[in-house]
Amino acid sequence: MRALRDLEERGHIRLPAPVVEHGPAQPRRLAEPVAEPRGVPAKAGEVVALQLILVESEEHIRIWNEMMIREHPRGAGPLVGRQLRYLVSSEHGWLGAMGFGAPALHLKDRDRWIGWDYEMRRAQLHRVVGLSRFLIRPQVRCRNLASHLLGLVLRRVPGDFEKRYGFRPWLVESFVDTSHFAGTCYKAANWVWVGCSQGRGRQGPRGERRETIKDIYLYALDKDFRRKLGVPEEKAPCAVEVADGLGADQWAEKEFGGAPLGDSRLSRRLVVCAESKAEKPDRAFTGVAKGDWPAVKGYYRLIDHPDESAVNMENILLPHRERTIQRMRGQKTVLCIQDGSDLDYSNLDDCAGLGIIGSNQTGAKSRGLHLHSTLAITTDGLPLGVLKAQCYAPGLRSEADETRPLRSIPIEEKESFCWVLGLRDCMDIAGQMAGTRIISVMDREADFFELFDERRRNPCVELLVRARYNRCTTGDLKLFDAVRESEVRGQFRIHVKRQSARSKKSKQNARAKRDERMAEVSVRYLPIELSPPVQHKDKAPIPMQIIHVVEDNPPADVERIEWFLLTTLAVQCLADAEQCLRWYCLRWRIEDWHRVLKSGCRIEALQHKTAERLKRAIAINLVIAWRIMLMTLLGRAGPDLPAELLFSDSEIEVLNAYAKKNESTSRLG
Repeated sequence: MRALRDLEERGHIRLPAPVVEHGPAQPRRLAEPVAEPRGVPAKAGEVVALQLILVESEEHIRIWNEMMIREHPRGAGPLVGRQLRYLVSSEHGWLGAMGFGAPALHLKDRDRWIGWDYEMRRAQLHRVVGLSRFLIRPQVRCRNLASHLLGLVLRRVPGDFEKRYGFRPWLVESFVDTSHFAGTCYKAANWVWVGCSQGRGRQGPRGERRETIKDIYLYALDKDFRRKLGVPEEKAPCAVEVADGLGADQWAEKEFGGAPLGDSRLSRRLVVCAESKAEKPDRAFTGVAKGDWPAVKGYYRLIDHPDESAVNMENILLPHRERTIQRMRGQKTVLCIQDGSDLDYSNLDDCAGLGIIGSNQTGAKSRGLHLHSTLAITTDGLPLGVLKAQCYAPGLRSEADETRPLRSIPIEEKESFCWVLGLRDCMDIAGQMAGTRIISVMDREADFFELFDERRRNPCVELLVRARYNRCTTGDLKLFDAVRESEVRGQFRIHVKRQSARSKKSKQNARAKRDERMAEVSVRYLPIELSPPVQHKDKAPIPMQIIHVVEDNPPADVERIEWFLLTTLAVQCLADAEQCLRWYCLRWRIEDWHRVLKSGCRIEALQHKTAERLKRAIAINLVIAWRIMLMTLLGRAGPDLPAELLFSDSEIEVLNAYAKKNESTSRLG
């Protein structure tokens, strides 16, 4: 063709005009709407001659397209990949239609539930089929029809699929937009809810969020699908002990191995880098590697991937998250603690992508990142792992936002939305473990109506939040006043930790010194209904329990302890209130973890040229800090444990040298 074009330009020949390409072909339709069904009974079992018809003929194609275009919110498609279409027929007329196509390319929660890695998913994704369209016509009001049809079609799909494409699928996936539907028919048909989508459609992790976040449901057409997919047994959902795999010879492989970084070599490099960094967590990797420049080069190549690559914070933490969920399965109750912490990188003048985390007394802006995490712990205070880490660059409010009342700004546009995302993540996990109760523990920053309303939508997670605002209730008194005027239910003592003095820094207020003590407190509790704020006046009140804890006789010059705890847990006696208070006190575990991150791992001393590179390095250190804290707490709980259980030979050698140094110093003193 190029040679012909050259001859035409020289005037030797004249080619025909190029064919104009038109847009995509329009779906074949009927000349008029599909006739409405008549006399449909109220129950599915009473429908006469109910059957599924596989769409193959021209007439059925047109009927299917016409109903979908007119009556389904997403229209007729086009469907993607290998497809099956069905019409729902009866003596009453056409009742609905279904369409199957290719599954989503990548779904974090689906892939985690299945247990496959990147290579397995790429090789076996064709064994998953997606229910892309499910229509019950708007005119049809028939109880249990949807779940009944799901049962019928699932018995048809394997055989029809094999007849048309030569193999049988093993799994079916579908999505439910919870803003319009509750997914009741899927639950009734024994589908499994595994989590939520990311709202990116088939654009994958690099695409922009342009769709609503939907619930993901799966149905196993073959109960032995994991073995056939090649998923190792240890990747299937199961429980593991808290300290399983914590030893120096295997922990990095278990917590980082198989991370979906787009290349198995990168996953292996991540394991090696984490293993090396854990030996000297307070040093830069150049100091860790001890002159091994190929290792240093490998680390920085891992950290310095392009911003849009698969080497991101979420994927680095994914294996650790899966192990954390496995550790949670072995517990009756798990506390999921959310909290945030500012990371100061003001010394990195050339680092791109940092935000404003505060200002000092002179007005100078501090640059850095905000880390918002969810740490899972046992009711004894042992950390199980990091479930979620959101690291972002806070920005200054624009002039337009400064003039807008805060109540008029949607919660999705506020920094506090990270608390809602953390709660949703806990809800996703709760749906995977029926035998474990999850309690989300949060400080005063989480006291906002949208969070409580989010939990009401999906009450699979309990809330324990320290109240910040004296809210209106459905009674005559406000929240704090109502519980203060109630009767004292009992007294008990709580341990108050020592607290050092802190000068004002960035967004943090100055803090006075506090000595360690046992505080005598009185306890009140009361069922309450929180009234919705003005911007949510169309919402119903939210029932909660309020627990009031107040120190009766504090020492002189010491601020009195007074806490108001809001919870969805049942508080029927003093023991229930005491348990809630004890669990809230364990919230300090995440503060201890932050201290290990900043002091032990020195993540604020990291030096990289972009915020994305910082996030990758931070992600590795999050897991290392968890391991350090867990080993410390296990050592306190069991001081007779052999050192080899938790430490490598080099770590033991360093600790012995450190102990001998301290011993000689004390003798000299």
